[in-house]
Amino acid sequence: MKYLKTIYLLLCCALTLGACSDDDENSASGALSITTPTYTNVGYNKVTLSANISGSEGVNIVKRGFCYSTESNPSIYDTTDEVRGTEISTTLTGLSQQTTYYARAFVTLYNEEPKYSEEISFTTPTETLNDELAEYEAPTYVDDYTGFSAWSNRYQWNLANVHDPTVMKADDGYYYMYQTDASYGNAHNGNGHFHARRSKDLVNWEYLGATMSETPPTWIKEKLNAYRQEMGLEPIDNPSYGYWAPVARKVSTGKYRMYYSIVITNYIKTGKPEIENNGNFDNSWGERAFIGLMETSDPASNIWEDKGYVVCSASDKEMTDYGRNSTSDWNAYFKINAIDPTYIITTSGEHWLIYGSWHNGIAALQLNAEDGKPLNALGDPWKITGENNSGYGKIIATRGNSRWQASEGPEIIYRDGYYYLFLAYGTLSVEYNTRVCRSTNIDGPYVDMDGNSAMGSGELYPILTAPYKFNNSYGWVGISHCGVFDDGEGNWFYTSQGRFPVNVGGNEYSNAIMMGHVRSIRWDANGWPLVMPERYGAVPQAPITEAEIAGNWEHLALTTSTGSQRTSETLTYDLSTHKITNGSWQNASWTFDEATQTITTSSGVVLYLQREVDWEATPRTHTIVYAAQGNKKTYWGKKVQ
Repeated sequence: MKYLKTIYLLLCCALTLGACSDDDENSASGALSITTPTYTNVGYNKVTLSANISGSEGVNIVKRGFCYSTESNPSIYDTTDEVRGTEISTTLTGLSQQTTYYARAFVTLYNEEPKYSEEISFTTPTETLNDELAEYEAPTYVDDYTGFSAWSNRYQWNLANVHDPTVMKADDGYYYMYQTDASYGNAHNGNGHFHARRSKDLVNWEYLGATMSETPPTWIKEKLNAYRQEMGLEPIDNPSYGYWAPVARKVSTGKYRMYYSIVITNYIKTGKPEIENNGNFDNSWGERAFIGLMETSDPASNIWEDKGYVVCSASDKEMTDYGRNSTSDWNAYFKINAIDPTYIITTSGEHWLIYGSWHNGIAALQLNAEDGKPLNALGDPWKITGENNSGYGKIIATRGNSRWQASEGPEIIYRDGYYYLFLAYGTLSVEYNTRVCRSTNIDGPYVDMDGNSAMGSGELYPILTAPYKFNNSYGWVGISHCGVFDDGEGNWFYTSQGRFPVNVGGNEYSNAIMMGHVRSIRWDANGWPLVMPERYGAVPQAPITEAEIAGNWEHLALTTSTGSQRTSETLTYDLSTHKITNGSWQNASWTFDEATQTITTSSGVVLYLQREVDWEATPRTHTIVYAAQGNKKTYWGKKVQ
């Protein structure tokens, strides 16, 4: 009999043949009838069914329940289970959305065929964002990954050990991420360079491996020593290399390019390696950096073909004027530092490389579309002159006349008539922060939201990201050197690393914990980007209602004081008075615009809302956040759950 019951349950629960849901009891009285079922609480994947049994005195009921199917007259097989009771009720789950189902209540009598009620039908609705939000589960991976940071655990990393990420979306629907070699405990050492990941949802990332073998391309050493020979210097037999900050882009269907930077960490004069406090300092600057090019037709293969030299660091001084008085002398030998490339194809089909760091600023270099190399011939990389710096590119952003100006990591995108240039300000360990300016032309002039020129301004606004700390967390520092990308459907994202502050949990090396961050971007009414304060977690974007705004929010302001983390205060939004009842915005009034999903305060600041993950909650869940700009500040907020 148990064998018959197993067959019965398998057949009843097969959706295409008819499925049963039941509750076993016994009954013992009367003639029997079954009412026509009723259905309630119809969702995109569930329904509640109810029916009643009457006249059951003296009847031996062994099974009761419902049969359902996508075809009419669903049926069941007999069992020997005994049941009791006169009400039949159950909730069916696992249904398909926008599908018509047929259902009948049934009662199985001992040694007889089943008896059925009249049939009903119902149609499940299309799944809604509110349905998805109710069932949403937040990411659970940990941020302090020191317990599995080693190379042997690389397939568990997800976004652990990510630094200076660049992201592109490929033809296969995956987002591909590439990065600087930096890692906690130098886990990447000896395992190749420019490591890759991919993801379908920007939340769960699969580690793919290095895109470049452990041995760098031979052209780098050859080019380096050819220049050294022209400068009257001895060759460097074993250069020390640093592998920094690539950018990857789709060029056309089946063609992808990656520009990468390799820094030679040896002194120019003697060729000795730059190792801190080892006595090798020879009163010269460090050697030049090189930008190279790789291509692939299939990023999933992670096989890239090296295409060689693109550009190198270039100086506006004489060939031999590379002396440095001391390690505190910041009058850099190179005018343009060939690191941190970013790449764009303009609306007119021109190809441009934007690159540079610290030194005299950021350069724009036009490329040949066919091979990705400079469109015009490069001059000798010493004593460069003119607006185009002897072919090495036009300076489009600089923080002044200083040759060491704490600006790096450019990123360039195009949106709605503007080229947006994102820049990293400050030093990496804590104060790293992101600024943005824009121009209608790829080579400038670029201005910030207040109309200040990117050529010589001490500060550009808005501030998009900076060190911060919400309650119940250590917060993040070093949040910049970004990649900015879209999904092809109008949704834009910001990616960078985030670092832990120093001495988290007693770990003196915690500032070297680097987690890849992806954040959503909203664009304000004037076309300036707002980076969301919480990391992206694929939260369904069900419309936010005014009632949800009421309550406590954590609120903070990002300012030019980026040497320490900005901490949050509590603001309370009162729904009955439409006032903020405490905190630095106390007594300010607010209004909500459902169409634009914004809050406007009486001071004129417009808060752009979005659903994101509350990463500091335990357990993590979805919440509402906002970002806003005003008074040379960026405001971030998070609804307290």
